Amino acid sequence: MTEEIIIAGFGGQGVLSMGKILAYSAIMQNQEVSWMPSYGPEMRGGTANVTVIISDKRISSPILHFFDTAILLNQQSMEKFESLVKPGGTILYDSNGVSTPPTRRDINIHKIEGVRLASESGNPKTYNMIILGAFLKVKPIVQADNIEKGLQKSLPERHHSLIPMNIEAVEIGMNQISTVHLLP
Repeated sequence: MTEEIIIAGFGGQGVLSMGKILAYSAIMQNQEVSWMPSYGPEMRGGTANVTVIISDKRISSPILHFFDTAILLNQQSMEKFESLVKPGGTILYDSNGVSTPPTRRDINIHKIEGVRLASESGNPKTYNMIILGAFLKVKPIVQADNIEKGLQKSLPERHHSLIPMNIEAVEIGMNQISTVHLLP
């Protein structure tokens, strides 16, 4: 199994940390992992993306031109990466940040209202974990108990008290994802 993922949105949405938590979680289950961030000099508010490769085999290169899954959190990312999802692949998008949803019919498409759900949860900072939960519902490539281990590895110890809240956010995402289009 190899899963090649792009996570893209604005700086400040937790794109890079979502990829890092996913990567650490996969490491906790002894998988090979590549995590490669990309962001502009403006950071918060600018564009940011990260590629994550999770595999049970050695990863020869972190450079990807096409993706099995794209997690897209804004319209700019949709415009840039929709065409780069492999036929048969998956797009997961936040319907708040994407004004023109994907139109392809050769991929699976899922959406989540991450901004609304994070706001309703009482902590907007859990946004990225809600998105991560939605992804893991669609592609359960990381076991639930490894998410907590991934959070412990990726968060500074002073923030470990926030882990239960983040686990709750993952569960919210898993329970609130909507399917737009599935391949037959």
